Amino acid sequence: MPDVITEYQKWKQQGEDLRVQARQAMETRFRDLLTEAVQIAEMYKSDFGPVLKPPPAVTAFRYKAAAKGKAKKPAKPAPKTAAAAAAPAPTPLKPNPKVASLQKKLATARKKLEDAKAGGATTRPYEDKVYELEDELRLAQA
Repeated sequence: MPDVITEYQKWKQQGEDLRVQARQAMETRFRDLLTEAVQIAEMYKSDFGPVLKPPPAVTAFRYKAAAKGKAKKPAKPAPKTAAAAAAPAPTPLKPNPKVASLQKKLATARKKLEDAKAGGATTRPYEDKVYELEDELRLAQA
């Protein structure tokens, strides 16, 4: 009997090891395929313009577009004179975080409105959202 139990335990351990290896292989393959899909989608968009749509079975395929080229930093300014260095620089006022958040939401809503207009979809909900956000922004800035 102990031989059967030890054999079973060995078999179970081997199965678990194989399961872990298969899981890692599938995860790696999945990431590789997604990376390749992103590259193809970016190439398609750069060559043909519109976004490549996934098949109906795929409900969402979103990715962060890679930066085309980073802007170069400006050259360092000439050293300041002693008088200019001694004067403290005035600290700019920090914008209200609520206002900044509303501005960001408003920009997003406007973009969605433009996308809806371009796609021929219903624009009323987007127009309402833009109106609401503009109103909130006016109230927040007052």
